[in-house]
Amino acid sequence: MTEDESEINYHSGLPGVLGVIDTAISKIESVILALGVLLMALNTVINVIARFVFGNSIMFSGELNRILIIMITFAGIGYAARHGRHIRMSAIYDALPMGGRRALMVFISLFTSLVMFFLLYYSVVYIQDLYGKGRVLPALSLPVWMIYVWVPMGFFITALQYLLTAVKNLTSRKVYLSTGVVDGYKETNTEV
Repeated sequence: MTEDESEINYHSGLPGVLGVIDTAISKIESVILALGVLLMALNTVINVIARFVFGNSIMFSGELNRILIIMITFAGIGYAARHGRHIRMSAIYDALPMGGRRALMVFISLFTSLVMFFLLYYSVVYIQDLYGKGRVLPALSLPVWMIYVWVPMGFFITALQYLLTAVKNLTSRKVYLSTGVVDGYKETNTEV
């Protein structure tokens, strides 16, 4: 199975109910990401055609793309965490023995989870502030706070994913970048 196939057919490395929930969230995120990207592309293409063929842009096109970018970004951070795809600086980490890497990964996962929970809290405070101001989008007339609901959801899923990664590393002999991704580099035979 290729790396792309394993991401499409994701199965959590967590036992029992946690694994079922993790797998379900992964599938929902995949659908959100795919639909978001497709809708953004379709919206942009239709707007370009409308502008150049009919001489008028679609009034709400920019606002719709703004909503979709927010949705894709914050659904994507949880997806990236689940698949061990976030950027990491690993020079010191790679030099450590297995036990040291596992301990460092537990620390990194717990710290990142705490940061995500902190950002979750402040994103909720921000949404409450927007709600209190009663602002609306000019073209779609949607309350502005509604388009930012994806932000705390993304932070929450990401925080849980990193917390579960810490638990996975505490209960396993191997080092895991996420609940289903074992740390390591792939050997490639490609020439540059």
